[in-house]
Amino acid sequence: MHRLTSSFWLGLAAALYVSAAGCASLTPLSSVVAQAAVPDIPVTVAPAPIVSTPPADVPDSPVTVAPAPVVTPPPTDDSDTPETVAPAPIGSTPPTDVPDAPVTIPPAPIVTPPPAKSAPIPAPPTPLVIVISGEQGEPHIALLLPLNSETFRRAAEALRAGFMVAAKKQPATLKVKVYGSTDESKEIAALYQKAVNSGAVVVAGPLTRDGVTALAGQVKITVPTLALNYVDGASLTYFDHINTQNLFFFSLSIEAEARQAAQMAIAAKLKKATVISTGTSLSKRLALAFTKEWDALGGMVSEEILYLDDRKPLGLLSTEPGNMIFLAAEAEKARVMRPYINAALPIYATSQIFTSNTKTLSNYDLDNIRFADMPWLLQKDHPAVMIYPRANPALPSDMERLYAMGIDAFRLLHILRVSTLQNEITRGSLPMDGVTGYIDLINRQFVREAIPAQIKQGQSQLLTRPKLPPVSLRP
Repeated sequence: MHRLTSSFWLGLAAALYVSAAGCASLTPLSSVVAQAAVPDIPVTVAPAPIVSTPPADVPDSPVTVAPAPVVTPPPTDDSDTPETVAPAPIGSTPPTDVPDAPVTIPPAPIVTPPPAKSAPIPAPPTPLVIVISGEQGEPHIALLLPLNSETFRRAAEALRAGFMVAAKKQPATLKVKVYGSTDESKEIAALYQKAVNSGAVVVAGPLTRDGVTALAGQVKITVPTLALNYVDGASLTYFDHINTQNLFFFSLSIEAEARQAAQMAIAAKLKKATVISTGTSLSKRLALAFTKEWDALGGMVSEEILYLDDRKPLGLLSTEPGNMIFLAAEAEKARVMRPYINAALPIYATSQIFTSNTKTLSNYDLDNIRFADMPWLLQKDHPAVMIYPRANPALPSDMERLYAMGIDAFRLLHILRVSTLQNEITRGSLPMDGVTGYIDLINRQFVREAIPAQIKQGQSQLLTRPKLPPVSLRP
C-alpha cells in the first residue's frame, strides 16, 4: 500500500511536470497536493453577498429577501463544471428570472388626499333663533293679520300702518315681519307656528275674535303674544290655562266703551237708565254690555226701547232726576233720535256716535251727548299723539282708530319683550298713557280707559276725567 501510493504520487508529479512545460505559469505542487489530499468532505461556502436595488422613495418598511442558494464546490471533472455567473454590480437591475422564494413586497404608502375646500361650519344657533328649512331664523317681531280677507283687509292694513309707524319711532328695535292670512279661524294655528319657527321672539295678533279663540284653543303659546281682540266667552280661569300663560289681550272693544259709559253715569250719581237700541247686532252687543255693567254697579234699568223709526216714544221719556239715557246706536241713527229726546235728560253713548270734529254740522244734532273716545281723535296736543305721524292720505274715523291701535299695540308688545318674566311686567311702563287711552294690565288683559268728552256746538270737548269704579274684565 505504501509503494502504491508512492508510485502514484511520482507518476502524477511527472505528468504535471511534463504538461506544464508549455504553460505560461505553473501551478505549485503544494497546491495540487493540498487539493488531492482532501477527501470528499462537504465544503460549505459562505453565501454570496446579496445585492438588491434600493427602492425609490419607499419608507423604511421591512423587506424579507430570499436567501441566496448555497454554492457547491465544483467537481474535478472540468467537463461538469457549472457556468459561473459573476454577481451583478451594485446599482444594476436584478434579473427577471427570480427564484421561487417567498418575497414580501412592502405595501404602498397610504396617501391621504388634502381635504376639499368647503364652507365653514356655522356656529350653533343662539337662543330664540330657530332653524327652518335649512335656514337660520332671524329674531324678529311677528305681526299676524288677515290681510288677504275681503272682510277684514282694510282694518288689517290700517292697523299694520300704525304698527309700522311706531316701530320706526322705537330705537334699536327688532325687524317686524308681517304674516298675512285669509281666514284666521282656520289658518292662525299654522301661521303662528310658522312665525315662531322662523325666529319670532314676540307676536302681535290675530285681529279677529274667531282668530283669537282658535289661537288660544289650539296652540301652545311659547313666546309673549299680544292678541288684538278678546276670546269669546273668556274667563279668568280660561286665561290661566297652561297653554296660554304667554298670551295677553288688547282690543278696542266697543263693549268696553259701553261699560265705561255705565261707569261714567254712576260716577255722576245717576241711578235709573233707559236703554235705546236699534236692533242691529252691534246695537244689541252695546245694550247688553251696558245693562250688565249698570246692574253690577247698582243701577236700575227702568225701560228698554227698540227704535224702529218710531220717534214718538222718545218724546215720552221721564225726566225725573237721576234718570239717564243710553243710546246703543251708530252715529247715523243717533243723529236722528237725539232731537226728539228731552234736552234735560243726560244722554250717554259710545264712540260710535262720533266721527270727527271736521263734521261740525252733523255733530250739532248730537249736542250734549257724553261719550268716551281715544286721544288720537279728541286731543291733538296729547304728548303721545304729537309723536306719531298721521296716516297719509287721511283715513275714515273707524280706520283712524285702528291705526292708533296699531301704534299702542307695538308699544305694549315692546313692554312685553323687555320684561324678564310674564308676571313681572315692567311696572314703570304701566299704566301707559297711550294714543288710544289709559292702558293698564289686569290678569293679562291690557284694559283701556278712553277719555270722556261731550259734544258742544258741533265740536267734541274734553270732560274732567272722573274717578271710575273698578274696571270690569268682561270682554
